[in-house]
Amino acid sequence: MKRTLSLLAAGILLTGCSALAPQTNYNASMIITNGQILTINDHKKVINDGVIVIQDDTIIAVGDESLLSRYQAPKVIDAEDGIVMPGMINTHNHLPMIAFRGLGEEGISNRLFAYFFPLEKEKLSRELIYEATKLGAVDLAQSGVTTYADMYYHMDDMARATKEVGLRAVLGETVIKFPVVDAPEPYGGIEYAKDFIAEYQNDPLITPAFAPHAVYTVSKEKLQEINQLSQQLAAPVLIHVGEFGNEAERIEGNTEQLSPVAWLKEIGVLDSRMVLAHGIHLSQDDIDLIKAADASVAYNPMANAKGATGIAPAWDMYQQDIRLGLGTDGPMSSNQVDLWRTLSYAANMQRLKHEDRTIMIPEQVIELATIGGARALHMEDEIGSIEVGKKADIIIVETQSPNMMPNYNPYATLVYQANPSNVAITIVNGDIVMENRQIQNIDMTEMQKSVKVIEDDIAAFAKELSKKAIKSPSLMK
Repeated sequence: MKRTLSLLAAGILLTGCSALAPQTNYNASMIITNGQILTINDHKKVINDGVIVIQDDTIIAVGDESLLSRYQAPKVIDAEDGIVMPGMINTHNHLPMIAFRGLGEEGISNRLFAYFFPLEKEKLSRELIYEATKLGAVDLAQSGVTTYADMYYHMDDMARATKEVGLRAVLGETVIKFPVVDAPEPYGGIEYAKDFIAEYQNDPLITPAFAPHAVYTVSKEKLQEINQLSQQLAAPVLIHVGEFGNEAERIEGNTEQLSPVAWLKEIGVLDSRMVLAHGIHLSQDDIDLIKAADASVAYNPMANAKGATGIAPAWDMYQQDIRLGLGTDGPMSSNQVDLWRTLSYAANMQRLKHEDRTIMIPEQVIELATIGGARALHMEDEIGSIEVGKKADIIIVETQSPNMMPNYNPYATLVYQANPSNVAITIVNGDIVMENRQIQNIDMTEMQKSVKVIEDDIAAFAKELSKKAIKSPSLMK
């Protein structure tokens, strides 16, 4: 670990702990020193023994130790030779489903309609969504995810919980053709979304969005209405597309059996505000349409493998410069909300699909988890890389644990060795959300009590539901 007399002297100045006089000439809020910085900028620059200077919510300088002679701050973090990188971005989730994590694992074929939806219908509530979102956001923060995109219900409660933990999120209010927990009428999510968007339109951490569930659960007319509203309100649209192979035949009015992507294009709603979750069953024509529309895709390899829904053509999309990010899907689909295991799945599923061990190298995978996710959410001007002018969404991954040693190639270390417990510090918008594995803004004891109440309430019903659901045939056949 590099330690010089000059650095020690600078550290004494920076901490401002002189007993003789208080420090009054700070020109930064926070400084990170002694890290292996993966900038993920256009040149993928790596800075050893690097320094990052933060003022309020923004990165104002990135470079070597010479910055220590120019900047002083009340908070100085020694990265201790750890890997310093942009916070990771989970581009597709259903975070409150973490309350149901581990359920329905008995080999149920029609898990979405025979298990997920009935479970939600019986047990979802505002309180559960709020408490489960807090749990999920803590899980994300401890694993180095600083931004996530989500499709679910009662998005105002999700936003409240997310902000309490301190994360950044794109939150899409679900719109679907049957009654749900926050909309007693079919498609009631549209009005709910309009109110939610109005409330959070200019929030520093929350980007409100529409989330029509899928092309086979939302009518043509409602998709067009949402598209018009998204234009008027400058709101993203999150939607499941190409998750199952038989979606074309399940689309109402799709007499020509157009693919889901071609259907979205045909009805005039495929545009740059749309993020397509999964994109497993895509043809080259579909990819061309996505590219032309400047739409995005959230690649969920671990969830897709667990659900046996297929392997998305992610390598093809990456090569063709599609806006492509990584996601976990909901906590009942991959049982994870962090991206660490998803990183290796992202590479290995593509290598298996193409029978080529040279593709999707670790540097490309980390790109997808950071700036790729930012591009997918059209937030690349704000987050996703460590560059001057961008928001200070930064994580430090320690490299002293046995599983992180040796660290010859930081990208390979992250993709194939690291796990959530290696994340030492999570910073979002210039604020420390997690430090030394401790969440800063949440009473963990109270949160654990709330989760136990939810678990006790759900367990018996979930067990009986599994017995019924296991008899339901798969909709994928």
